[in-house]
Amino acid sequence: MTTYLLALDQGTSSSRSIVFDAHGHIVAQAQQELPQIYPQPGWVEHDPRDIWRTQLATAREALGKAGLAAGDIRALGITNQRETTVLWNRATGQPVHHAIVWQDRRAEPACAQLRDQGHAALIQQKTGLLIDAYFSGTKLQWLLDHVPGARAAAERGELAFGTVDSWLIWQLTNGKRHVTDVSNASRTMLFNVHTNQWDDELLALLRIPRALMPEVLPSSGDFGRTDAEVLGTSIAIGGVAGDQQSALFGQACFSAGMAKNTYGTGCFMLMHTGGNFQKSENGLLATSAAQTGAAPEYAMEGSVFVGGAVVQWLRDGLRAISASSEVQSLAESVPDSGGVMMVPAFTGLGAPYWKPDARGTITGLTRGTTLAHIARAALESIAYQSAALLTAMSRDAVAAGGAPVSELRVDGGACVNDLLMQFQADLLGIPVVRPAVVETTALGAAYLAGLSCGVYGGTAELSRLWRAERRFVPTLPRGQAEALMARWEHAVAQATL
Repeated sequence: MTTYLLALDQGTSSSRSIVFDAHGHIVAQAQQELPQIYPQPGWVEHDPRDIWRTQLATAREALGKAGLAAGDIRALGITNQRETTVLWNRATGQPVHHAIVWQDRRAEPACAQLRDQGHAALIQQKTGLLIDAYFSGTKLQWLLDHVPGARAAAERGELAFGTVDSWLIWQLTNGKRHVTDVSNASRTMLFNVHTNQWDDELLALLRIPRALMPEVLPSSGDFGRTDAEVLGTSIAIGGVAGDQQSALFGQACFSAGMAKNTYGTGCFMLMHTGGNFQKSENGLLATSAAQTGAAPEYAMEGSVFVGGAVVQWLRDGLRAISASSEVQSLAESVPDSGGVMMVPAFTGLGAPYWKPDARGTITGLTRGTTLAHIARAALESIAYQSAALLTAMSRDAVAAGGAPVSELRVDGGACVNDLLMQFQADLLGIPVVRPAVVETTALGAAYLAGLSCGVYGGTAELSRLWRAERRFVPTLPRGQAEALMARWEHAVAQATL
């Protein structure tokens, strides 16, 4: 009898559900767009009820498309947009405010204060993170300080905090489980990645009551069971990981030195470092990888805030295209960007620059510039930002006695764009490898769930399931690639003046 696993993939711009068989093949999937809320410049919110509504609808739709009932599913895994912060009432299960999305910058003044007070070294040593409004801790602090009555209610134990995974599990279990996994916890700036525990010193520093915090579990384990009324039959929730750690797992990057880049709304590059917590000297983060047991595992990470979102901007902001799928043909209508460089710092620049005050720029415009040149520059900006990350990552790897990254496994929506992937390989000077199943974020969650319930015997079995679909080999001379990167760095400098 065929074994099936269900992955819930709650992302920034949409909620998806995918049914996999035990070989990692997609049986059926469903997706719904998630409404975005922009209260003012630099602020991004989601309604947590929309997150739950769209995620539940897609789970039911995917099961229907697969012709399966909930009882046919061996286990369920969850992967989610990380850092997005939800605060809700334990008694009613209702959110006290919109979720504050990872892209949101409103907590930057609180972060500046922490830096000015000299806490950066302590926070990096305990969490692996740099102080930034990107992470959940200062978002939660903002909610407690700005939602009327929230701090008092939190101190009375009436509220619950969670990243999106915790919110979904609370809903799926009808409030029976308030839990998260180590990979999501490691993105809060409140979690000690050496001890795998919430850190009392950091909680006190940000004035966060401990009663708010979920229980932290390994990424593969017992997260409870869905309430029977949710999907028709109770299903074990066996795997949870933040989307980028889940993609690293789904790409079978289980050993030190293996790296992947996910091209989604943002771009996220992770390199597994095994049991070695490695502090970056090049603007990257050390973070917890998805863990199948109690022993800590780590990864180096770099985050690009605006990746595929630049294509959405071409569509919705500039109205240069009517559908995102049109961008490759428009970009390919010209041989190159005609000297145009775009730095899409719409919400500041992430790693390795960490410039929260940077703003988007387009440089190199002439009378001969067309929308096609701008579209190509927009696409290329995704590759330039990712190349800057990999350069920083390789420097850290060499400094720690390892070798530079020798190939990059890719996934996410924009990795299907052949023009972008070839340009990425050309800039990096190493092969870029696209897997047969590009939905590796959801696949990682399914694998974690499958491990917890005995569908798989271990990670060696999962490594054997991974297959490449295409390898993009560099064709550009290194000198030319280095000249292009120099032009990119010059453009970044202009965006951060």
